[in-house]
Amino acid sequence: MMPIGPLMIEHRLIERVMPLIEAELGRMAEVKRLDIAFVATIADFFRTYAEALHFGKEEGILFPTLGKKDLFPDHRRIMDELISEHAIARREVAQMIEGKDSYAQGNAAALDDVSVAMRGIVGLYPAHQQKEDKTFFFPAMGYLSKDEQDRMLQEFWEFDRRVLHDKYKKIVEDLRNWPGPGLAV
Repeated sequence: MMPIGPLMIEHRLIERVMPLIEAELGRMAEVKRLDIAFVATIADFFRTYAEALHFGKEEGILFPTLGKKDLFPDHRRIMDELISEHAIARREVAQMIEGKDSYAQGNAAALDDVSVAMRGIVGLYPAHQQKEDKTFFFPAMGYLSKDEQDRMLQEFWEFDRRVLHDKYKKIVEDLRNWPGPGLAV
C-alpha cells in the first residue's frame, strides 16, 4: 500500500459527514434553532479526525518530506494551496465552535455564524479532497522511492496510534441516526 492509501480512506469518512451537515443546515433553516450537541459533535470530529489525524499526517509527515524534494513548480503550488486550504478549514471549524458557544450563551444571532461556517466546511472539503485525490497524491508518490513510501506508511501507522479512529467512525455512524428529522441519510 502507498502512503496515500490511508489518507484517501480518511477522505471517504470525511465525505460521509458532508450530507449530514447539509441536512442539519436544512433543519436549522427550517426551525431557526441550533442543535448544540450536533455542532459540538461535528466540531470534535473535525478538530480531532480531520485536523489532528488527517491534516496531521499530511502536514507533519507527507508535505515536509515532499518539501525536501525537487518538486515540479505545479506540484509545489498545489501543495502550498492544500496547506492554505487546511488553514481555511481550521478557521471555519473555529468559527463554528465560537458561534455554537455564543448561541449556547443566549445569542440567537449566532445561529447565522454557525450556518456560514458549516456552509464553508461543506464548500471546502469536497473540492479540497478531490484536489488531493485526483491531482496531487499520485504524482507526489513519484517523488518517493519504495523505501521512502514504506517508511512514510510506517510513520502514518505510528501517528494513527495517537488518535482513536474507531471513536470517530462511531461518531459518524451515530450522527447518521441523529434524532433530528431528515438526518438519517
